[in-house]
Amino acid sequence: MIDKVFAGRYRITEKIGIGGMAEVYKATDEVLGRTVAVKVMLPQYASDETFAVRFKQEAQAAANLQSPYIVNIYDWGYEETSKTYFIVMEYVRGTDLKTAITQRGAINQRKVAEIGAQVAAALGVAHSYDIIHRDIKPQNIMVQPDGNAKVMDFGIARFNSANLTQTGSVLGTAYYVSPEQAQGKELTSATDIYSLGVVLYEAVTGRVPFDGPDAVSIAVKQVNEKPTSPRAFDNTIDPGLEAIIMKAMSKNTADRYRTADEMRMALGEYLQGKPIPTAHSEARTQVIKTPAVVPPAAATAVMPELSGGATYTRAGGGSGGSGKKKSSSSTPVVVTLVVILVALIAGIGIYLAFFANGEGTIEVPRVVGMTEENARVQIEQAHLVVGEVTQENSETVEAGLVISQSPAAQSRVAEGTKVNLVISLGTGNVEVPNLVGLTRAEAEALLAELGLVYEAGESRADPDVESGKILSQNPPAGSKVAEGSKVVCVVSTGPESVMIPNVYGMWKTDAEVQLTAAGFVVVYAEEIYSSLDAGRVANQDVIGQGTRGQTITLTLSKGPEPTPTPMVTVPNIVGMDLNAASNALASQGLVLDYSGDVTGKVVASQTPAAGSSVERGSKITAVFE
Repeated sequence: MIDKVFAGRYRITEKIGIGGMAEVYKATDEVLGRTVAVKVMLPQYASDETFAVRFKQEAQAAANLQSPYIVNIYDWGYEETSKTYFIVMEYVRGTDLKTAITQRGAINQRKVAEIGAQVAAALGVAHSYDIIHRDIKPQNIMVQPDGNAKVMDFGIARFNSANLTQTGSVLGTAYYVSPEQAQGKELTSATDIYSLGVVLYEAVTGRVPFDGPDAVSIAVKQVNEKPTSPRAFDNTIDPGLEAIIMKAMSKNTADRYRTADEMRMALGEYLQGKPIPTAHSEARTQVIKTPAVVPPAAATAVMPELSGGATYTRAGGGSGGSGKKKSSSSTPVVVTLVVILVALIAGIGIYLAFFANGEGTIEVPRVVGMTEENARVQIEQAHLVVGEVTQENSETVEAGLVISQSPAAQSRVAEGTKVNLVISLGTGNVEVPNLVGLTRAEAEALLAELGLVYEAGESRADPDVESGKILSQNPPAGSKVAEGSKVVCVVSTGPESVMIPNVYGMWKTDAEVQLTAAGFVVVYAEEIYSSLDAGRVANQDVIGQGTRGQTITLTLSKGPEPTPTPMVTVPNIVGMDLNAASNALASQGLVLDYSGDVTGKVVASQTPAAGSSVERGSKITAVFE
């Protein structure tokens, strides 16, 4: 497949993945000179009309979706020689979210919320076209080097009005399917919202909410079991973010966000530090709900597929059990207990709402005048979260103490609300020096002379600042702070180390596109003879790890070195007739050249002269008289 050209323009350069029904290759668009991804349907599915329709549907479903968070579809078609379909799409650099979770475990909460908001924005666009993705999972979310996410693989997406599959069929990955999808019910956009909730759950905890030995057991749990609270695994998870995830994962579609855009706005409010209503009061009323149960016959119809995880299809319906219905004398007792439980829950809710001195459930502690450390302890003990912490000069508040807080002390808020703090820098009698460009040791020594304290911030890569040197500081140079104040310094780790693509054997254009796209500068050495075709890369001076902006020298092939033509000695043909002269030259691999009628004549002179050394195949000119 490598070096094969699709549609006369997409040259395959590298295999980058395989899914349930297709392989994905990196390729170069030789018309536009850009790198693309080409998804090629596996041959065994190309002849199956059902798979072919679904494959073409992916291209049609995604082609018109314009969003910075959706992988663009450029082209699609049928390849005659391979007898299969292909889709050409945007080549996205980065890693899929599943790989990131597998490698790192739980991901930073704010990053999870940012990715969730971007995926929700993508789904909002798709849903506006009445398109349901139906396979939202971390494997289908690419996280790019700049941190932004892109949703891909609309392979089982379906126009809500389309009818390409039998009623009751279920497609998707078991870990992420909604309860209604697991039961083969009619799907709405709410199914994508549920799946996104599961993705965020896994990203923030490092584990899926439901697991099991096979797709069937996982599907049953999706329908019947309530997920464990993310905070049960990590109590540092923000209650507001947890509330968003749990709302999205509600078993009842009516309890989820009404639209993907509504979920996106909720995640946006969380990122802005706005209070997010937690699900505690909702949980109290949801206790009495009876979840749907997967019928045994339906459960046995669930079968695994091959799509990057435990995927499955429900092939048919049917009712479970033997058809006999058992009556139970305990039913009235159960109803009575449920009524009593509802009354108790309602009573608790009324008490909290009307007798707790406010709408919220928690009183914000007074931390003004405390040290930042003590303030954090008080806030966290109150089941609240420390929000943004800023610093200001103050003529009245000692350096290091809290000047103000928001929300104010004694106000009542929901559990998990953020409390923002302003910390005093004191009277500001010491000017902060410029530390940018210094080493940590140099900065510490300089600050110590001024009575200030060095504090290390999070290091980060920077192409312009040498590793080990300070690239930013807070407070900035020139600020007036109190003696003993901390100066937070961010140290550079140097240019970001990246993998240099190995372009040996590629055509010049393909190699240059790959290297420049990865951030490298390409120069060329003198061409050499090699076994490769002329125009292919015969040598690359650096491979492995490199830094963006680094120069990579390529040497192109001139093709195989030509074989030298052997030299021969010219025989003496003077005095010979035409036949004799021609034979004498032919014996040395030479050719007789003459003109006119030479019948009855002999060679009077020859050029080159006898004894000369010439290449085999050369012409010897003779004059006959």
